[in-house]
Amino acid sequence: MSALGNIIKKELRELLTPATILPIVFIALIFGSIGSSMEGITEELHEKPVLGFINEDNNALSTIVTSILENESEVIFNSSDIADKQYGLEQVKQQDGLALIIITQNFSKDILNDTRGSLEVYWMMKGAGLFDTISSEVVEGLISMINREISKVLIEDNATVNASIALWPTSRTDTTYFKDREIGLSPGAISGMLSSQSMLIPIVIMMIIIMAGSMVISSMALEKENKTLETLLTLPVKRTSIVTGKIAASAFIGLIFAVVYMFGMNQYFQGFQMSEELNLADFDLALTSSDFLLIGISLFITLIAALALCMLLGTMAKNYKSAQTLTFPVTMLAMIPMFVTMFTDFDTLPLALKSLIFAIPFSHPMIAPRALIFNDYVLVIGGIIYVLIFAIVTILIVVWVFKTDRLLTGSTRKKWKFGLTRRR
Repeated sequence: MSALGNIIKKELRELLTPATILPIVFIALIFGSIGSSMEGITEELHEKPVLGFINEDNNALSTIVTSILENESEVIFNSSDIADKQYGLEQVKQQDGLALIIITQNFSKDILNDTRGSLEVYWMMKGAGLFDTISSEVVEGLISMINREISKVLIEDNATVNASIALWPTSRTDTTYFKDREIGLSPGAISGMLSSQSMLIPIVIMMIIIMAGSMVISSMALEKENKTLETLLTLPVKRTSIVTGKIAASAFIGLIFAVVYMFGMNQYFQGFQMSEELNLADFDLALTSSDFLLIGISLFITLIAALALCMLLGTMAKNYKSAQTLTFPVTMLAMIPMFVTMFTDFDTLPLALKSLIFAIPFSHPMIAPRALIFNDYVLVIGGIIYVLIFAIVTILIVVWVFKTDRLLTGSTRKKWKFGLTRRR
């Protein structure tokens, strides 16, 4: 019985290591944070949206619209004069409203004459993330309610009404103000058009960093375990050349991974694309060749920084088994910005979280595409400079470690002039 107990204890010690426990804890924290976010979204869906409206029509059917807006939303501006439009837009923007809805002249008359009544919706969009457009869905629900209520009135009062008009009696013109740009789409449509980039690039970058990083750390551990690193360090080769060669080779393989993953993930997302009616270039939301160049530079420098960091972690590995634990920090640093950039907009994050995401070097190529679409070159170029400095400093630290005895003895020794040594 004691032998069985000893075997169980031995297996538990080998299985319950940081490499197995930390990923589970981290995944639990991710799901917990997602759950908290979803709870906040659910509360947001039940809150009344902040709106303004202008009713140019002031007839029977338009009063249905104003009645719903007054009862189901928090109205911060209302008028019957289209001349107040600019003032209304300023009021909605200053008070963090979601939209200004204009009920056009002859709204009721057009519907009764078998023509859809026109609504003009001017949206104030704060972010392009999936979570940032939840509030606009509440307004979409109000517009659907307006159509249902008008349909009831038409069917009850007019037996000869056109069926298509009765089912959907209004037409809508959308204009969105986002980052000092006027776009002729709703926030949901804009977010949908940008979603492929928002999801594709972060996932690809995360996978590249994890794959290439774990490869470097494992390689360093195997070289230590097989004593090949000890042989390499005794050769008449500069330590700087060794570090540069390892990073360059890993970066080349990482770039191959990037091309393969990008192609595969692009095909994956295209398979879910149901319509090609909307084109990014038609709304000045497409990336230019110079934008792709900046993204490529950001991705390459980030990959170099990731590999340098992984090589630094690899110097701490005693063997291949311990190397598996050291991949966890890299995985965590890659996954955090991936989830954040997929579901939110960097500009709408709280200052503390924004600073954290900026400090993580892997986040910058994930942020870059959306920032470049809206001409935020300062953020992208600043990120490239920051990651470049991070990479250079990390490489210098790795070179310094290679020049010490740490890789061979597990400790750093400094030689004195008289041939003695002391442990640091």
